[in-house]
Amino acid sequence: MIPCTRRSFCEGLLATAMAGIATCAEANSAAIEAYLRARRAYEEVATAYWQSVVDKRRVRFAKRRKGEAIVLEDYVLTQPPVYTGPPRPPGIPQSEVPGPPPEHIPTVAEFLKAAAEQYKFVPDRIGEAEFKRAYAKVAREAGLTRDQAVRVYAFETGGNGTYDGQSGIVGNSNKNARPISPAMGYNQLLTTNTVSLLAEHGDRFLTTLKASGVAEQKTAVLKRMIDFTRTVPSSWSEQDKLAKTTDGGRGVHAAVLDRDFGPLLQTQKLLDSVEFARVRGTKRPLTGAELELMNFTGDGNGYDLVTMPQEFRDKVPTSNFFQRGGYERNPIARRTGTVAGLFASIDGKMDQASQARGARELAEAF
Repeated sequence: MIPCTRRSFCEGLLATAMAGIATCAEANSAAIEAYLRARRAYEEVATAYWQSVVDKRRVRFAKRRKGEAIVLEDYVLTQPPVYTGPPRPPGIPQSEVPGPPPEHIPTVAEFLKAAAEQYKFVPDRIGEAEFKRAYAKVAREAGLTRDQAVRVYAFETGGNGTYDGQSGIVGNSNKNARPISPAMGYNQLLTTNTVSLLAEHGDRFLTTLKASGVAEQKTAVLKRMIDFTRTVPSSWSEQDKLAKTTDGGRGVHAAVLDRDFGPLLQTQKLLDSVEFARVRGTKRPLTGAELELMNFTGDGNGYDLVTMPQEFRDKVPTSNFFQRGGYERNPIARRTGTVAGLFASIDGKMDQASQARGARELAEAF
């Protein structure tokens, strides 16, 4: 019998451990390959699906411009594909995962930093009750109804949101919560909304602010912001790039937080939707839910939803009215499934959230 020495015992343990490590490495490598294979297959299907959504949307918009009737077949009638493969294993960086890269979502602090660096601008921030009064005054004078403003606020913020609340942070008790969108405020303006609004309506904003006695220094800052937003053509895609990829675009978004600028921007976003519907033939006032649909999905998509025949609504998936990234980040769009479900969900949430304290305070401010 060969004696078992301490050295041979340790060498045996080491060999066993090394064999175990090799086995684990092989298993993890196989898991990574299986995951990547499944993700590539899913991504191929998902890319084709979302391209079909874009293609159908273009067809509908072209038909509407020509005054042609939109039929059920002008929509994608299947739900988006859902990834059902193996979970992402440890050890694989996000950059190697097939699909669109994750988008960095700036925080309020980043918007403020960019505003200070690019425009020497620090928003004049006030208490919530005072901002509600300022917003209600601007909205009322512009022709928005209390029902429209309050129900949009109730849906977007859950009825207790603050004027500086950001999507994903509003109502979230988790101190480490990250925003899911750059959207801020009572009707949750995106960075691109802010750039677009300043580019289109900036001159009138300046006239209004000067007439109300706002300090010349502040209007000079706004003028610099407006000039920056006009450095690109007046198209959503160009303004989107400016808003998302430049410090100047991020800094502009901080204007939403200002006591003078914020109410004008938030109100104008809703007014643009009202006007969009009016010039296309909808003369009656939009309901709160209809206005929110235009605010929620963009005017073109929203008007498509507002004018959709009732018999289509339980057949058309909500995915037809979103870009892929927005849809995948939006639990309401995913959960509701169809246009009928989306209408019902929005109305239901509005009914409930309109009873919250913040919504009641906004209603009283009108």
